[in-house]
Amino acid sequence: MVLVDGGHDEKEGAAAESPVDYRGNPVDKSRTGGWLAAGLILGTELSERVCVMGISMNLVTYLVGDLHLSSSKSANVVTNFMGTLNILGLLGGFLADAKLGRYLTVAIFASIAALGVTLLTLATSIRSMVPPRCDVRKGHECIEASGRQLALLYIALYTIALGGGGIKSNVSGFGSDQFDASNPKENKAMIYFFNRFYFCISLGSLFAVTVLVYIQDNVGRGWGYGISAATMVIGVAILLAGTPMYRFKNPQGSPLTVIWRVLFLAWKRRNLDYPSDPSYLNEFHTSKIPHTPRFRCLDKAAVLDEYAAEGNRNNPWIVSTMAQVEEVKMVFKLIPIWSTCILFWTVYSQMNTFTIEQATFMNREMGTFEIPAGSFSFFLFITILLFTSINERVTVPFARKFTHTVQGISSLQRVGVGLCLSIAGMIASALVEKHRRGNAVHHGFRISAFWLVPQFFIVGAGEAFAYVGQLEFFIREAPEGMKSMSTGLFLSTLSMGYFISSLLVTIVEKASKGKWLKSNLNKAKLDNFYWMLAVLGVINFLVFLFFAGRHQYKMQPRSISEASAEDLKNQKEMMAVEDKEKQFISSESKEVA
Repeated sequence: MVLVDGGHDEKEGAAAESPVDYRGNPVDKSRTGGWLAAGLILGTELSERVCVMGISMNLVTYLVGDLHLSSSKSANVVTNFMGTLNILGLLGGFLADAKLGRYLTVAIFASIAALGVTLLTLATSIRSMVPPRCDVRKGHECIEASGRQLALLYIALYTIALGGGGIKSNVSGFGSDQFDASNPKENKAMIYFFNRFYFCISLGSLFAVTVLVYIQDNVGRGWGYGISAATMVIGVAILLAGTPMYRFKNPQGSPLTVIWRVLFLAWKRRNLDYPSDPSYLNEFHTSKIPHTPRFRCLDKAAVLDEYAAEGNRNNPWIVSTMAQVEEVKMVFKLIPIWSTCILFWTVYSQMNTFTIEQATFMNREMGTFEIPAGSFSFFLFITILLFTSINERVTVPFARKFTHTVQGISSLQRVGVGLCLSIAGMIASALVEKHRRGNAVHHGFRISAFWLVPQFFIVGAGEAFAYVGQLEFFIREAPEGMKSMSTGLFLSTLSMGYFISSLLVTIVEKASKGKWLKSNLNKAKLDNFYWMLAVLGVINFLVFLFFAGRHQYKMQPRSISEASAEDLKNQKEMMAVEDKEKQFISSESKEVA
């Protein structure tokens, strides 16, 4: 069986783009690809969503309630887990691009995720892995879980993070490989594939935060995570069973390798003189990308010295081409905007840590039924889906009347709206928490947990703008030869957002001497933490405005009046394909263009 080809000559690049079957032969389109193959791949993503969302959205209640960890430590466990999962998506993407190909990467990492959820099931089921139960109201002392008890839990979580990261970065791309973009009928089907892909991740997320969370809280963690493990195992089995039906594309090399090579050569050759004219740079006259004076120090990677000129100009480890250098410059140009997108995900991370913990101190009863705290994330996902539809059907068409561009709202405008809503979300969170604690402390009254809906609503609406804006920005502004970098840049903002949250919690814990963040929120000052995030959000937004005002788009939006009717139709179709492709990452955030 031939599934991947680890390397190929550059002259064979075009041939390597052509899909092959699992034996390495040219595909028979009547027997491979299409909806049957794509549907089997969707099953893997559905399984991954059930696992990851079922764990992340309710993990903090287990850490605080069963393992007796502090509120701040529990929040950091969750955010570090989600941050690691997203950053490992870069590893999965690199392995798929450089060596393994998407199929093997998804199959291997899905198996790893299945192993991780199985270990988590054991960690929460074995009685010796959980400290004795306690009841503070009866004066019982709560014993925090020991290092031995936490060891298996951490091993399980980070095994899941490794597996989930590899799936996340490749499964949608592997699904789209089952359709031929040059075939009008299959190209149209590809658009529907991204629709159904997003439906699957939304369905999996909603199932996780309702049914699975209820089972975890009322039947047992072992049962809840056991169902997730069984779902993941079934997903892997379905993926493998469809092997003869898939279309495979050989790995073409990772853009991360190109970036590393340019940086390495620029440093290694830093003592070379700059050429008197850019036309002396390697392959200047054949480059499709014009030379730019920014980041001039990188030009030294493409300087033709005597050694490079003597038959080594085609060796990428001796000298880079000017086009490669310019592509790296384009990536560097995105870093200022990238840095200001991080804080949004720091705010978002509070929705599955402290906000869920708030719910445990509030009245969650509806008649005789008590809603699990983790199930209130339902309102977050519903809001995202709602505003996704509103943006596509109302906001963008309305904006076109004023901006006179096909895009309606630029990607950076979307990000800006998302950042503003994240600030509003933290203000709402602070006000609700102050109201909740005041009633609990002074009146002994637990207010309804539905007071949390506004902050879920505002942050969810913000994600509907920020998620799409960020992914669209990185997709459109990334160099043509480094399109897969757009996914990596986007995943890294999510990852850094979660890690920054962990860092801020640790700093606040020490600076406030434990007064702001306590396991008993009635004795804490969580609203101060929310106010701090709101202030940081305002500062971050001002910095974003500074960078956004100076950013020059790679391609300026075309005016509607400048485009013919047919041209406008083609642009809308292309934007539709790109917007559906944006839906493929959804880690813990859920969003679509």
